Amino acid sequence: MFLFKPKKQEEPKAQVVSKANADLEIITKMNQEFASSLDLNETLNTALKVIIERINAQAANIFLINEKIKKFECIASLHQDYLDEYQLDLKDGVMGKAVEQKKCIRVGDVRKDVREIANFYFDLDNKTNFTTFSVLCSPLIAANECIGVIHCLNKKTSTKLFEEGDRQLLETLSAPAAFAIRNAKMAKEMIEKNKIQKEVEIVGDIQKSLLSKNKKEDFPIAGINIPAKVVSGDFYNFSDLGDGKYGFGVADVSGKGIKSSLLMSKASSLYSCLSKTNFSAAELLIQLNNEICETISRGMFVTMLIGIYDSNKKELLLSSAGHEPPIIFSKDGTFTNYNESGPPLGIMPKTKYTEHTIPFDNSSMYIFTDGITEIKNPKGEMLGSEGFQNYIKKYKDKPNNERLKIIIEDILNTGHIQKDDLTIVVIDGNN
Repeated sequence: MFLFKPKKQEEPKAQVVSKANADLEIITKMNQEFASSLDLNETLNTALKVIIERINAQAANIFLINEKIKKFECIASLHQDYLDEYQLDLKDGVMGKAVEQKKCIRVGDVRKDVREIANFYFDLDNKTNFTTFSVLCSPLIAANECIGVIHCLNKKTSTKLFEEGDRQLLETLSAPAAFAIRNAKMAKEMIEKNKIQKEVEIVGDIQKSLLSKNKKEDFPIAGINIPAKVVSGDFYNFSDLGDGKYGFGVADVSGKGIKSSLLMSKASSLYSCLSKTNFSAAELLIQLNNEICETISRGMFVTMLIGIYDSNKKELLLSSAGHEPPIIFSKDGTFTNYNESGPPLGIMPKTKYTEHTIPFDNSSMYIFTDGITEIKNPKGEMLGSEGFQNYIKKYKDKPNNERLKIIIEDILNTGHIQKDDLTIVVIDGNN
């Protein structure tokens, strides 16, 4: 007598083709829906709804990898509560194994699995008021990078257990979901970056408004500031004090970026306010230094030169806090420097500064920041003080409200590469 095992019943071919076509239709639909939205939350929710329905799962969630802290973070969940309160180690549970092996993993029955997996889910169930019977977990891989996992829990059948076909299906569905989530994540980061960039531009606009405007009419002082980036660490200010006197200040904040630009804005605002009532250059630097020392970050400082031009007495009152020595171009074509200086602002409170009066008639004084003299040509050679003096001579006959712009344009047009803020203020003592 022969015994034959009955053949395993196979699904009719037409039924298999029909399921394959249905899955292809779902994937196509997912791709279309994902492509129409770059909103990360919308993309995540769409992915979960499509997958949980097709897999016939009781619950599903998406964990993304936070690279900074090396943890799984749940950023979308359906039908399992409180997961957003937890950060999981990258080696935890079946999620850690899915990422490590870069393949979709099925735990047919959690209670029959190895203790490590079972204990992980028992612990998580206690925290989320959920009972896990079976698990599918597929890594989200886009451009060869694993960005997280899709995690499905409990099939909605009497056994509550997933089968091998479910694993293969989730593996198939997770590919378009991974690319969609990656694109939405990149779009979100780009939006945040653009938002920050917009805020930086606003800071730049505010800074520009703090600079004095050049006069079209005959006026002894003019200035220019060309930031290397959107924001600047340099500033200048000048004003008519009346009775033929004119006040001016030029400063350069150490470092670059937002931090320096914020310090620049503070120093500029303080100068604009205090210079209206304090007409001693040295006393003004003392006040500014004490104020800046109270809040300045460690390692930062401000160089500054303050002065008052008295057109009646034909003299300059000057006081410097570590600033570049200004260049004085005399009527006989010679150049000299004002070299007297105290320490930069923000280094030591209660520092005493001195001021000096110098004759100033038929001359021009150029106050500038180091971006001018340290600018380099393609050979790496700095312009230097002598190079700057050549441009001063070249355009000495131009009106001061045009002269500085022409000087900087000529410097840049001759191949010098700007990597720092360019700031110049000129005082003409022959008006």
